[in-house]
Amino acid sequence: MSGITIALSKGRIFEETKPLLAAAGIVPQEDPESSRKLIIGTNLPEVRLIIVRATDVPTYVQHGGADMGIAGKDVLYEHSGAGLYQPLDLQIAQCRMMVAVPAGFDYEGSVKQGARLKVATKYTKVAREHFARKGVHVDLIKLYGSMELAPLVGLADAIVDLVSTGGTLKANNLVAVEDIMPISSRLVVNQAALKLKRERIRPIIDTFAKTVAERS
Repeated sequence: MSGITIALSKGRIFEETKPLLAAAGIVPQEDPESSRKLIIGTNLPEVRLIIVRATDVPTYVQHGGADMGIAGKDVLYEHSGAGLYQPLDLQIAQCRMMVAVPAGFDYEGSVKQGARLKVATKYTKVAREHFARKGVHVDLIKLYGSMELAPLVGLADAIVDLVSTGGTLKANNLVAVEDIMPISSRLVVNQAALKLKRERIRPIIDTFAKTVAERS
């Protein structure tokens, strides 16, 4: 039986996953922030970590490039989560998906039935479905970063983005006007790997679940 590969992204998810890995007896041998390596070994010869973009985690897991991974609900929603087993909300990297507009913008008046808004976002599926439920027509502008800039230069009326502390919005004179959904990170598992490597994967899932339960 081959080893276990876990897909993670750098930054907050990696840092907040480390205690869960430690509870399962898994210790990364390098820090992805200081190492250029994309494959990181652990103290267990049969377990390795691969470092990928957050948006790519579900794809690596779905297609067998990794057996398991940790991805935000935002990423999984856009990906649709097809072919993935999602056994556990890890309750890490928590934030909220929100609509934000420039301070002083009449959002309530602008979203009356039949209104049309220009919305900049990386999360086009979330935004499309949210505004469809409200009966608001939107022109979606897909951006991959610096979302806050779009309303400031007239590219969009509003943005849909993740908000953690709200500091970036405030610094750019934007205000959150609507809460779409809470976001946290989830464990995802390749369905074939769960069957073929059950003896190795199941204890990791169970340990993660126990650790999350003890925290809450």
